[in-house]
Amino acid sequence: MDFLSQTYIALRGPTGAPQSAVDTIAKLSDRLSPSTLLADRRAAVLALKGLTRDCKADVGDRALPGLIQVLQDDAEVDPDIGKAVLETLHHLCEVDETAKDKEKDREISFKHTDYFLQDEQATHTLFKLLHSSQFYIRYSTLQLLSTLLQNKRSVVQNHFLKASNAASSIIAVLEDKREIIRNESIATIHSLTSQSPDIQKVLAFEGAFEKLFEIVTREGGIEGDVIVHDVLRCVDGLLRFNSSNQSYFRGTSLPALLCSFLLFPSKLQPQDAPPQEFALQFWDPKKAANASLVIGIMGMLIGSKGSTSQEIHVFMRCLLELALASNAPTSLKTQALRLLPSNLAFPLADVVVTPYMPVPETNGEEWDRLEPASALDVLVELVLHGEYNGLYGGKRLKDSLDLRAAALGVFGNFVCKDEIKQAIVEAMLPHEGSTNAPTVSPLLHALCLSPSSTLNIANSMTTHFATLLFSHLLSSSPRSKSLARSIKPSFSGLSAEQSQGQFFVPADGMPNPANVTEPENEDEDAPQSLLQLLSENLSLCFLTRSRVDSVNEREVREWDRLIVGYLCLLVQWLWEDAKSVREFLDAGGLGILVEPINQTAETDSLIPGLCAFLLGVCYEFNREPGEITRSTIHAIISRLTVDALVGHITRVREDDCFKSVGPECTVLLCPTSSPGALASNHRAQEQEGEIWFDWAFVDFWKSNQYAVQRALGSDPNSLATSSGPSAESMMLIGSLRDVIRAQAEEIDALKTKLKDLSAGVTEVNELKSRVEELESVIRVAEEKRKSVEKEQDDLLVLLDEMSTKRRRDKARMKQAGLEVSEDEDEAEEDEEDGDGE
Repeated sequence: MDFLSQTYIALRGPTGAPQSAVDTIAKLSDRLSPSTLLADRRAAVLALKGLTRDCKADVGDRALPGLIQVLQDDAEVDPDIGKAVLETLHHLCEVDETAKDKEKDREISFKHTDYFLQDEQATHTLFKLLHSSQFYIRYSTLQLLSTLLQNKRSVVQNHFLKASNAASSIIAVLEDKREIIRNESIATIHSLTSQSPDIQKVLAFEGAFEKLFEIVTREGGIEGDVIVHDVLRCVDGLLRFNSSNQSYFRGTSLPALLCSFLLFPSKLQPQDAPPQEFALQFWDPKKAANASLVIGIMGMLIGSKGSTSQEIHVFMRCLLELALASNAPTSLKTQALRLLPSNLAFPLADVVVTPYMPVPETNGEEWDRLEPASALDVLVELVLHGEYNGLYGGKRLKDSLDLRAAALGVFGNFVCKDEIKQAIVEAMLPHEGSTNAPTVSPLLHALCLSPSSTLNIANSMTTHFATLLFSHLLSSSPRSKSLARSIKPSFSGLSAEQSQGQFFVPADGMPNPANVTEPENEDEDAPQSLLQLLSENLSLCFLTRSRVDSVNEREVREWDRLIVGYLCLLVQWLWEDAKSVREFLDAGGLGILVEPINQTAETDSLIPGLCAFLLGVCYEFNREPGEITRSTIHAIISRLTVDALVGHITRVREDDCFKSVGPECTVLLCPTSSPGALASNHRAQEQEGEIWFDWAFVDFWKSNQYAVQRALGSDPNSLATSSGPSAESMMLIGSLRDVIRAQAEEIDALKTKLKDLSAGVTEVNELKSRVEELESVIRVAEEKRKSVEKEQDDLLVLLDEMSTKRRRDKARMKQAGLEVSEDEDEAEEDEEDGDGE
């Protein structure tokens, strides 16, 4: 009743006449003066709080200075007035998204925010109020801070850095047992640390990491609620782009907790398999979102400098196991593969993983454990057939293709060294002295699959990815190209389905041999080389595509994509390899390329452009003797005209399928084939994806396009005009790159050692300065000691002189007949005895 009467008196006015809102606000603002009673100020603040909804601008213009004064003077003393003034300031600074004139409300709120932040003492008061144990004081303070950070983050951050004990007050709120306050503090910390490395460092050294990880552990790890997601976002914000915090974080015991959140043992030995509870988990969207943040932090630590080899090995093993041998969601697997470093130095061929396969018609509740295999083999199978050996490959969803593209990128990074490329290609050749044909690898079999007249999307995708994989093995490696020319696949009659079963077999045994069709031993012609077989498959694709009805756009697009895959592989194989060019031309490759260029459709730009580019490569590097000479190709180029060929090549870069490809984006959304389709079908179509090129080929094309265009107009008798180096130069460049890479690693190691030595030198200098200080102290003490000894010697001499004079005086007194006391005689005798001794 007292509050109501005070409010009524404040609003009534002296005569009880009705007042306008402006007059009321002015009268209430006057009552905020420190000269009034605390109860009157409290009543005025509460009344102003009620008026902020309808008269926000007027309250801010007249009462804001007084409200800030009340905040600084009374909020710590009286919790009620503190709560009221904090809520009033929050209403004045908060942007009302439901306001009729949102822009005007936004302008008013930012005006109030600017006025509040003019004086840093007001912000410092907010940080002091966080030490209060009152629920509403803490909660309202955090709300106001969040609003101020949302409106003017950089200003609040500057005030934070100048405030005393601001960091400790923010960290202390994280320990609050009340979930509402704790959750609000996490949101405030995330806003406060955004784009401010200094604040990130301050909070990190105040123990923010430890407090945040305690919350995650207390909430049940990644199984926790949305609060865990917010906490992990805070941890990520404290670490990302902050090398100092990353070094501090690695020095703690917290990195091991990242693996434990995913149920992966941080001390797993290389020869041991991870536990089944890691590989087979129950995943829901909430858990997947939390795990995504944990994986992102692990990838960040892998790519940062200063990580130990043991730590990097554990994180990389965890990411590989998650991507290749678990039932994690496809998006998590894709993220894990993309976070592996580009300079991949992980022994994929030596690490053994145990994949799992879902049992059909069990809704993911039952899984088969498959035979252990090397991570490299599983990675290649993932690229060729997709997740779970193509179990859902027929749908060709975009996220599934993203996973295969990410695995392709990891494979490309792994084979960046020539010796690895050569070892993989050489494994496809028969062993020396062996009469038996070598085992056909899944990659080679997928590469050599003959296109059938009836389109099989899964098979065409497998072959397309096989061309991408094989192009990584041949790119910029003359030795690998030479070895590849010697590959002569010796198999027949093996279907794609049987090929998929070569690797993925259940752990309880192999399939029944009776179900596998053995190739018949008949007298056949000598096996074709791989290059001849690819040329023949390319010709078959062109033939089949020409027979497809143009109305069936989807099937035409599938055949076009497969043809693009063959052409991209041939372009990179024949580049700077005259012997391969000769073999391709002898296999009828020239006729295969010319026909698509002649039959150009207005909507088709990719295939004619790639054929024209490959024709230019054949013309430029046709330096070996043979039936088809450079003059032969020059005559064909003259008939097709150089301008037309250059136009075809130029239009490739203008095609959406080409220009949309980037280092992190190789999978594109499928275009909607039927605009009048039902909404459900349209939605399903939007989720389907397609891949035409990988970034390695796009980069290769952009680097060499103009060299090929110049070559098309060159004289057939001229020397090679390619701007690229020769094969010998490439080998030399490759070896020099390896030397540079080794030297760079050595330099990094020496820098680390120098840093350690510098730290030791600093410590030695500190010890030397300490020794000098102690020596100076000793010198002063020694001088003081000598001075004291000198004074003692002087005193002894003086005492001896006094004793001698006294004896002499007593002797004179006795001679003069004066009386001398016996004590003096005894003392004199004692002195004489002492002197005698």
